[in-house]
Amino acid sequence: MADNKDGREKQADDDARRQRERDIDAELARGDEPEPPIPDSELEAFEAALESLSFPETGAGIVAAVGDREIASDSGTHTVADLIPDADVETFESPAAVRKRVQRPTAAGALKRIAEAVAELPNEELGRSQRDAFERTFLELAAIDAVDYDQGIRVVADWTVDQIREREVVPGSREIRRRAATYCRDNGYEVSNDEWLGI
Repeated sequence: MADNKDGREKQADDDARRQRERDIDAELARGDEPEPPIPDSELEAFEAALESLSFPETGAGIVAAVGDREIASDSGTHTVADLIPDADVETFESPAAVRKRVQRPTAAGALKRIAEAVAELPNEELGRSQRDAFERTFLELAAIDAVDYDQGIRVVADWTVDQIREREVVPGSREIRRRAATYCRDNGYEVSNDEWLGI
């Protein structure tokens, strides 16, 4: 291409067209995400507010310190108290761990309800591996249907909280995965045996 005014204009037009194509591809990819993420700027400001706490810190300690702080996402505004359990049954190792939790508000709200139900039991705890399995189950439910993902999360969280209150024991990872798989199959979503929910 000649290094003249026309050549430079054509190159600038081509660069602008390629950038528009990349932006469209990125937008389409984000359309498949189960829940709009909270903007990085919002998360960075939130994480900075946590720096005054001494970690590891319990959910109750975090809620006491910054529970009324609001976090805006594409799907609405949530307070920290809406997303982090006001209980001592769960401990966060760092501000980054709290940030990771609040990044997906629907899953965070479900985990909060479960942790607070566990806190009502006299001799039960919510182990880290068990909580991680619950979280992964909720994220798998979110990935199944980006349009109505939160319905599945709500149904499985309700079931889990009911089980904790009725049986006074925390359901195991396989039980919650089995309940999530049943929900998916009952609502026309295929779950194969080699997937996380395929029990």
